[in-house]
Amino acid sequence: MKSIYFDSAATTQLREEVVTRMTDVMREYYGNPSSTHSFGRSAKSLIENTRKTVAKYLNVSSGEIVFTSGGTEADNLALRSAVRDLGVKKIITSRIEHHAVLHTVEQLEKEYNVIVEYVDLDSEGHVNYTHLEDLLSTPEKKLVSLMHVNNEIGNLLDIKRVGDLCKANKSLFHSDTVQSFGHYEIDLQDINIDFMAVSAHKFHGPKGIGFSFIRKNSGLKPLIYGGEQERGYRAGTESIHNIVGLEEALKQSFDNLETESTYIKELKKYFIKSLSETFPGVSYNGSSADLEKSSYTVLSVCLPVAPEKASILLFQLDLKGIACSKGSACQSGSTKGSHVLAEILSEENMKKPSIRFSFSKYNTKEEIDYVIEVLKEFL
Repeated sequence: MKSIYFDSAATTQLREEVVTRMTDVMREYYGNPSSTHSFGRSAKSLIENTRKTVAKYLNVSSGEIVFTSGGTEADNLALRSAVRDLGVKKIITSRIEHHAVLHTVEQLEKEYNVIVEYVDLDSEGHVNYTHLEDLLSTPEKKLVSLMHVNNEIGNLLDIKRVGDLCKANKSLFHSDTVQSFGHYEIDLQDINIDFMAVSAHKFHGPKGIGFSFIRKNSGLKPLIYGGEQERGYRAGTESIHNIVGLEEALKQSFDNLETESTYIKELKKYFIKSLSETFPGVSYNGSSADLEKSSYTVLSVCLPVAPEKASILLFQLDLKGIACSKGSACQSGSTKGSHVLAEILSEENMKKPSIRFSFSKYNTKEEIDYVIEVLKEFL
C-alpha cells in the first residue's frame, strides 16, 4: 500500500540535515548551558548562535528572541502577560484563530474581566479592516491578536496593514505566525508586530521547540518562573539539541525558499486543476484556491459527497495510505467540528466533508494523481 503524507500543516517531516545536526549536538554538547565550565559554555554558545540566526531572518536584535516549547506557549506568554502585566483592557481577535489564542483569550476574560471583541470577517474568512479600525478607536489599552496564515483554510492576513493600524491607534499587535514563518519572509523593521509566536515543527524542524519575538522594552514578564534562563523570560534548562534543530531547519528553509516555494505552488495549482476537472461539484473553503490570498502550503476542499459517506471519507483515505485532515490536529477527537468552517460555510456545505490537504517539498504530482484516483471511488 502507498503511504502519502498531505498533512504538513499539522506537522512536517524532519529534514535529514536537521536530524544529523541534532544527533551531533546530543552526542557532543551535553553540558548544562547555565554551567560556567567549558562544557556549559560550549552548549551556551550554540543557543546564542541560534538566537542570532533567528534574529537575522527577522531583522531584529537577538535579545528580542525567547525560546519556548512551541507556538502555544509563545501565544500564552504574550497574551497572558499583556493583560496581567501591561495593563491591556481589551483584546481584539477573530473567531477563526487557533485555539491556542481563542481558549487563552476566553480564560483571560474569566480571570481578569478583560473585554474581548471579535472583528468581522467576510464570506471567505478575511478580516474586515474597516471594522478593525472601528474597534481600535476606543480609549482603553488594547491588543490585537490575529494570525498570519490560518491553519485550516490557509487565508493570508495583511500583517503590514494590521500593524500600521495598531501603531496608529497606539495598540499592541500579537500575531501567531506558526503556519507562515519558514514559508514567508517577515521583516520586523518594516512590519509593526510587538509579539510573535513560532513553532519549528511546521518548517521541517523538531517538535517541542519554538520561540517568541518580544519587541524590545515591551515590559512583558515571564509565564514560567524559576531560573534566569532566556534572559529571565523563561525558566528551565534549555533543550539544546532542539534549539539547534530549529536553527538548522530555519537555515534550510530560507536558503531554499525560492526553489521550494515555487515547487510547492505548482503542486497546489496542479491539485486544484485536477480536483476541479475531475469533480465538477468541488468547492474550496475560504480563499484556499487563490494563491494570492492564501498560503501555498494549504488547500481546504469541500467535496460533493453524500452525507452518509461524509463521516467515513477521512477514514477511508487513511485505509488507502493517504494522510490528510479535517482541520487542526489540535482538535482531533472533538465532536464539535471546525470552528473555522462554521464561521464561513453554509449549513448545507457544513454537512459535506471538508478536507485539508497541506503540502511540502517532499510531495509529488504522482501522489496527487493517486489521491484523485482514490477519491473517484467515493465521489
